[in-house]
Amino acid sequence: MKILSYISRIIVGVLFIFSGTVKAIDPLGTVYKLHDYFQAFNIAFLDNFCLPLTILLCTLEFIGGISVLFNLRFRTGIWIVFFLMLIFTPLTFILALTNPVSDCGCFGDAIHLSNWQTFLKNIFLIVPVIFLFISRKEIPPHKGITREWVTASIIIVFFVAFIFYNLRYLPVIDFLPYRTGTYIPEKMIIPEGKQADKYETTFIYEKNGDRKEFNLDNYPVNDSTWKFVDQKSVLVSKGYQPPIHDFNITTMNDEDITEQILSSKGCTVLMVSKKLDEADHGLLVKGFELGYYCLGNHIDFYILTASGSVEINSFNNGLQFCRSDETTLKTMIRANPGYILLKEGTIIAKWSWANLPEKEKVIGMITKQ
Repeated sequence: MKILSYISRIIVGVLFIFSGTVKAIDPLGTVYKLHDYFQAFNIAFLDNFCLPLTILLCTLEFIGGISVLFNLRFRTGIWIVFFLMLIFTPLTFILALTNPVSDCGCFGDAIHLSNWQTFLKNIFLIVPVIFLFISRKEIPPHKGITREWVTASIIIVFFVAFIFYNLRYLPVIDFLPYRTGTYIPEKMIIPEGKQADKYETTFIYEKNGDRKEFNLDNYPVNDSTWKFVDQKSVLVSKGYQPPIHDFNITTMNDEDITEQILSSKGCTVLMVSKKLDEADHGLLVKGFELGYYCLGNHIDFYILTASGSVEINSFNNGLQFCRSDETTLKTMIRANPGYILLKEGTIIAKWSWANLPEKEKVIGMITKQ
């Protein structure tokens, strides 16, 4: 019985510690995932609670795992773990059936699991959790209740501080495809032998008021009596998806400059603000000052955003604003605004608004490349 208890504590403790830790390393990733779920289930009014819920969730997972693994207020810890499993096991079953968001996010961006894989993981995990919960009174507590509570409280304080550090200064471990040192074009290639997504395209043509659907083999390419109306593309089979598959940058005049930026022989600074109106105005001004300084030193500087034209035009400060997909910008850097230094398509450095060096130091770093 003791051996079974030890094995169960190790399995439950390690998994919960790992789950809580990877969420704490990239808390904004979990915030974005909760936002996706709230949108999918039409409860967007909860969006303002995404960050507090993220902090609460990963802290409960981490301290619950620590408690179970190291017998630190074990009975309290197993109650936390049991409560979380009671909520998330049926919830992941619903998510597996409905699939509103493809990746559950339970292990952040460190390990991607489908909703069915997550549900099966919870089914496997709930067995040792129930065993430990039923036998919780048989595991003797450590001596010194006060000492245990003080220890647990200190762990929680340091863990929450760790979460806020990652929120402010970027994740200490970058699990995303745009990590420092990445050569972006290489991550956009589908390797030889890998199949791309396969789509079936249907063309809709009209003649004499009648509409008919054609495929690529029989559409009336040489019959001018048929007038093209529309086309539909349906995903037939999911193929290999490269780590970076949606990196696209266009100017306000709809000119695609992605290749121009990636192939530039000199250094390029990208200021990333997924939504300009969500960023602090003072922080944006600091970024704009860096932009003027870069241009004055003949260094390319672009501002990437998913904001609308009205918001972008309200600045009209002479800098080059470009459009990019909001999800892509969130994936590129976990900060608003954040900064990426590129050279010939390789990410040299990344900074959040909080640890952006003085503009003279940025230029000094660039001149050494």
